[in-house]
Amino acid sequence: MRNASHFALALTLLVTLRATAADNDLDRLMALLAERTRGHVSFVEQNYLAVLDRPVEASGELLYERPDRLEKRTLAPRPASLMLEKGDLTIQSGRRKRVLALHDYPQIAPFIESIRATLAGDRAALEQVFQLGFEGSLARWTLSLVPLDAKLKAVVREIRIEGARDELHTVTILQADGDRSVMVIGSS
Repeated sequence: MRNASHFALALTLLVTLRATAADNDLDRLMALLAERTRGHVSFVEQNYLAVLDRPVEASGELLYERPDRLEKRTLAPRPASLMLEKGDLTIQSGRRKRVLALHDYPQIAPFIESIRATLAGDRAALEQVFQLGFEGSLARWTLSLVPLDAKLKAVVREIRIEGARDELHTVTILQADGDRSVMVIGSS
C-alpha cells in the first residue's frame, strides 16, 4: 500500500512538472512571437469538403504587421483579399469590396483571431476565446486551440497551429461537421 501511495505521489509530481514545463515553453513561444513586428510568407491552402471528391486548393501570400494587421492575398485560382485591420475585415474579390466590423460577426472572428493573436504572441487574447494546448518544444511545437464558446464549438472543433521557433508552418482548422482546411505556410 505504501509503494502505491509513493507511486501516486511521484506520478502527480511528474504530471505537474510536465504541465509547468509546457506552460513555460508556451510563455517563451508567445514572447518570441511577440518580438516579430511584421511578416510576409506564401501559403497553399487545401479545403477538404465532404461534398467534394478532391480538396479545393488556393495559394497566395500572408502579410502581418503587429499588432493587428493581417492580410491574406489569394492569387490562385483567382485573386481575392481578406484584410484585418483595427477590428475591421475588408473582403475584396474582383471589383467587389466589402468592409465588416469583426465584432458584428462573432462566428468568423475566432478563425482570424487564432492566427492574428498567435502571430502577435498574445496569449491573453487566445485564452479569451480558446482552451490552449501546447506540445513539443520551441524547436518544433503544436498549439491546439479549442473554442470555449458552445456555439463556436458547434462549428469549429479545433484549430491546430504547428511551427518552429517564431515561424508558423501549418494551420489546420477541423470543423465540427468533419470538413477541414489545411494551410501550409512557407517563406516568401
